[in-house]
Amino acid sequence: MRQLVLKPSNNFTKPFLFDNIFDDFFDNSLTNEYQNNYSPRVDISETNNSFDFNIAVPGLDKNDLSVDIEKGQLKISGERKFNDEKNNYHSIENGYGKFSRSFQLPENIIEEKISASHKNGMLIVSIPKDAKSSIKKTITIK
Repeated sequence: MRQLVLKPSNNFTKPFLFDNIFDDFFDNSLTNEYQNNYSPRVDISETNNSFDFNIAVPGLDKNDLSVDIEKGQLKISGERKFNDEKNNYHSIENGYGKFSRSFQLPENIIEEKISASHKNGMLIVSIPKDAKSSIKKTITIK
């Protein structure tokens, strides 16, 4: 019986015929491939009133996530657990494991009014700006 090996394609043709001969030889197997390979994507936008972070965390519950502010840094952490039910996986493309993302925040924020919500696989963190301490300054050119 032949083992079926499915590998994701990046639509890139290797220039040499024998480049992939050793790919399977050095493969760490599927069981190690998913570990410590997860870092959620983050979109950061700014409005007149706030900084908004949209973090893609599909499959995670809000109890798997943590949002902290410490020393002017926003820290988002959590864990995506691999539910290994001894299935016969042919490919694992989702990343799993613990993650932590940190972002330096400007000084003109109101820490007491930071809000976070989780809906449809997105963690949304809104950080309101303090209008009194604007960091934008126009410099006159001489």
